[in-house]
Amino acid sequence: MPYFTEAQARSIIRETYESAKGEDRCVAQALYTLQELSGLPEGAVMLAFGVGNPVRHAGLSPGDVVLDVGCGAGIDTLLAASRVGPNGRALGLDMTPRMLELAAHHAASAGFANVDVHEGLMEALPFADASVDVVVSNGVLNLSTRKSRALAEMHRVLRPGGRVCLADLVLSENLPEEIVKNPTALVA
Repeated sequence: MPYFTEAQARSIIRETYESAKGEDRCVAQALYTLQELSGLPEGAVMLAFGVGNPVRHAGLSPGDVVLDVGCGAGIDTLLAASRVGPNGRALGLDMTPRMLELAAHHAASAGFANVDVHEGLMEALPFADASVDVVVSNGVLNLSTRKSRALAEMHRVLRPGGRVCLADLVLSENLPEEIVKNPTALVA
């Protein structure tokens, strides 16, 4: 039984990430190698809130167009931009204006001219059919109230032969009701 409407869940998520502050490098250091982190803006590293490293496993090639769904402050978008090179594109998508501003700032300060950020929802991607080679997402799909719709959208934007590489949370048992009803747990 859902305890939050789609609008309530989005509002909780948006408000949480609008006010998010990176306080240390511990998440980034747990998920990424020192080589991957070198040269990235400190803000992108400090605001790494993912649960894995989908870019490492996505098999990116120079010239690919990569979509990072739920890009946040941009750490995975920047890593993708580095891997696809100047002839490729890294597209960051987020529903949080502040995170998009940070991702754009981090891309510019790192010198990535091949990064574009877009505001939108994972359940209604603002991209044409068959327009990207690879979709990556890091700890974001679990935030959707319509996961099957988000996955269908990821599939829609993929070119033939494209692929999706997700890192996300998986539960092996039901959470207690007091946690499921807690707005903070929705984004934790």
